[in-house]
Amino acid sequence: MHVIPNMNLLFLGSLYSPHVGGSAEIVLQRLVEGMQGRGHQVCVLVTGPEAGLHEERVRGIKVFRAGLLNTYWHYSEQQPTPLARLGWHLRDRYNAGMRQFLNSVVCREQIELVVCHTLSGWSVAVWDELFVLGMPIVQVLDDWYPLCIGSNMLNGGSRCKEPCPLCRNFRQGHAQRSAQIDAVVSPSRFLLERLQAAGYFPNALTRIIVNSRPADEDNVVHLPRGRVLEGEWLRFGFLGTLSRPKGLPWLIEQFKRLPFNATLQIAGRGRTNDEQELKHLARECKNIQFVGYQPPNLFYQNIDVAVVPSIWDEPYAMVAVQACAQSVPVIASQRGGLPEIIIDNENGLLCDPDDPDSLGLAMLRLNGDPTLRQSLASRARASVATWLDLEGMLDRYDLLFQEVLHKRGALHAANTP
Repeated sequence: MHVIPNMNLLFLGSLYSPHVGGSAEIVLQRLVEGMQGRGHQVCVLVTGPEAGLHEERVRGIKVFRAGLLNTYWHYSEQQPTPLARLGWHLRDRYNAGMRQFLNSVVCREQIELVVCHTLSGWSVAVWDELFVLGMPIVQVLDDWYPLCIGSNMLNGGSRCKEPCPLCRNFRQGHAQRSAQIDAVVSPSRFLLERLQAAGYFPNALTRIIVNSRPADEDNVVHLPRGRVLEGEWLRFGFLGTLSRPKGLPWLIEQFKRLPFNATLQIAGRGRTNDEQELKHLARECKNIQFVGYQPPNLFYQNIDVAVVPSIWDEPYAMVAVQACAQSVPVIASQRGGLPEIIIDNENGLLCDPDDPDSLGLAMLRLNGDPTLRQSLASRARASVATWLDLEGMLDRYDLLFQEVLHKRGALHAANTP
């Protein structure tokens, strides 16, 4: 580990523990706690449901929660109407009122560098505020927020190859504002290159830093899987949000058509309507079980093949890494950042949502070729070693933050008479 001078860092995001909407918040917490553990001064600024700015401690981390100045707090359980959501996104295209909270924390805490994560709720107004303050900015990409108001490049459950007219209108001028960013970090090359092609981050240093997790996080024995005794049924499994974008209707339909005996466990939660729709789709197949939320380390201990059939361009898929870390081979769709994790015939098989039968054929192939299945399982854990190197991830962020501060210092010195 490199010895780097201590820095005073602010991490800005939409949510922070105990409010966790997905893997982005888990990764943020690991990064924040890791930086504090290395001796840096850190604090966090996120949105919250209560008016004003409130300070608290979360596992020793100073966390500021700013009351969201919009029609509702987007993490609440309420289900807004389509019109209410449209109004929310209209305000979120540039929420100037949130700048006051950022200004207050930056000045009060004497911040040296701000690391922006999810901007939902804050909007790109924070980039302008930090630029006015002369503050170095590192933007960490978590989703498709710069191009899509839904942050997922989906419309009615279908994948958007390009931003729709509404999203283009609501993101007008954002790419130009991104010229104020000093550095941008992406968990996948796919996400970064797509945004650069749209004109984002023209002046920024760019880094691909994968979202790592501790190698011993699961505290289990990692044994190569794939061995199925003669006469036993192959056990497929899905873990994640129960929704159409995750490809579950596709998976259920393909599984129901398999010409061999197998089981499919579906773990996770979703919106009530989505869960009811999926269960109705699987109702005639007794070999499909919905098992609710399951810890990844326990779930992957009880299946032979994981399936990640996303039909949207996921920037990254932590569930694919978690499966490989448990030596479980993965069938994954060839979308977004997934092919950067799952390498065809190395740690799994890839299928194409544009060719629906490709998923069923991949399942058929693994059932009929135990040698291939065991080979994929034996290489799975080693294939995701980078994603299991948390200290390596922290090293790369450490060096990038120092590089940004050094570059800013050199520019200031050059412009000083």
